[in-house]
Amino acid sequence: MQSNHPFFYFTAVLLSALLFNPSAFAADVKITPLGSQEGEFCQLDRALIFEDPDGTRILYDPGRTVAGADDPRLGKIDIILVSHMHGDHVGDKHIAEPGSGECKSTSFPVSVLPNTNTVNIALAKGAKIITGSEMPKFFAGKLKALGGDPKNSQLVRFGASRTVGGVTITTVPAAHSNGIAGGMIGGDLGEMLNAAGLTAYAGPPTGYVLTFSNGLVAYLSGDTGITAEQESVVRDHYQAKLVVMNIGDTFTTGPREAAWVINNLVKPTAVIASHANQPSTSKGKVIPGTRIDNFSKLSQVPVHVPLSGRTMLFDGNGKCAKGC
Repeated sequence: MQSNHPFFYFTAVLLSALLFNPSAFAADVKITPLGSQEGEFCQLDRALIFEDPDGTRILYDPGRTVAGADDPRLGKIDIILVSHMHGDHVGDKHIAEPGSGECKSTSFPVSVLPNTNTVNIALAKGAKIITGSEMPKFFAGKLKALGGDPKNSQLVRFGASRTVGGVTITTVPAAHSNGIAGGMIGGDLGEMLNAAGLTAYAGPPTGYVLTFSNGLVAYLSGDTGITAEQESVVRDHYQAKLVVMNIGDTFTTGPREAAWVINNLVKPTAVIASHANQPSTSKGKVIPGTRIDNFSKLSQVPVHVPLSGRTMLFDGNGKCAKGC
């Protein structure tokens, strides 16, 4: 029996659109900050988890605010990305457990040298550490020494890419430093480096470009100043629609410089602020006069605040669908 009822006609059109338009099935990318204080954005918060619609989970710059491999917020981790070897990104120490309260009370009592938080998490989760420059050899050595698989430390240099699950990963240039501190090396060599005030060579620092299965392209700036590649590579070639941008000043772009990168070079749909280097929120609200407050006022696209534990969802065009 055939029906001309509007309901049946609408259903047939909808089914046809779904069957012949694969993008109709596209879901959102989930991004969850793992900071030191629940619901806040504090001075040393760096870590983010990206979850592709296919379930691939990426931990970016674990740093000091992930409470080791047993942090209950981690769950399954497939990939760890490290922009550079500074302790606040790779993790020389960390919080004892996820906390609540005010940002100013944050402490990092657990030392994880010479292993680093990154290596400990990778070992426990069986995750791949994907980095550029000379960093993969360092992480491979650590994994091997601790009984892990050195092949889980994998290289992706500028202009190349790796695909894990639904996510394609490449590195892009960043303007910063990238020395390995003596404490991460240990032994006589580590002590000699510390005594001389030197660090070991780790190659140039990196940013990342991630392409997710729903079409979203995200640029993770890492610690960087302004670079020409933010226009020629990140915008023109990869056409990034979402940016995680460092705004900390002195060590990276400050709010004004970061906003100039967003407004004039990358020109994304939206941006998540990062690396503010100061308490930025109180009770989940941006503190007036802070770097993130100034950055938000200067940016010509929406600025989303990475409140610890609060998941944000982004569509393929970089627009926040929920949680921002």
